[in-house]
Amino acid sequence: MTGVEAAVLTALADDPLRAVLLVVVGALLEGPVVTVTAAALAGAGVLSWWGVWLAAASADVIADTLLYLLGRHGDRGRPRRMLARLGLTDERRDALTVQVHSHLPRVVIAAKLVDLGAVPAFLAAGLAGVGLRRFLAWVVPATAVRSGVLVGVGFLAGERFSEDLTTRPWLLAVGGLAIGVLLIVGRSAITRRASVGGGS
Repeated sequence: MTGVEAAVLTALADDPLRAVLLVVVGALLEGPVVTVTAAALAGAGVLSWWGVWLAAASADVIADTLLYLLGRHGDRGRPRRMLARLGLTDERRDALTVQVHSHLPRVVIAAKLVDLGAVPAFLAAGLAGVGLRRFLAWVVPATAVRSGVLVGVGFLAGERFSEDLTTRPWLLAVGGLAIGVLLIVGRSAITRRASVGGGS
């Protein structure tokens, strides 16, 4: 292990608050990969698993709420154009709004399973005028479970390979990238399957 890698791992272990904040920022930018990677560090004994879970879940709820709030203001000029750039055209918005009104739990769970669906689904929840409490009543538990699964996977990998991670920390980056690729391939397969099933 190089001196820089040792210093980073020591800094993370010595300052848990800084480590949790780093996970929150990372999870806001790329949730699943950062969550699994941070959990692997927890499994290796560098971070606490509950701190990783709390940070990942918090970041996910914050991101979902920001999308919801953008949707709440989506009928106005600039937000409306931004929604169109994010893929929420008028036709798609109308269809999603109907789905959100009649099946909010299903929409939230599907959005948590397939990250690509989260952006339009949570924007549509805001556009549909779903109350913030009702929105959070479904998002928070779904996020807690999803984050728990991701942290569990990362923790088990980190615990299993803790000695290897200490001597060869680059394995963490490779593992994180591999998990990211698996998630992307899985998402696209689910999305493709849903579009084929929905079109017939």
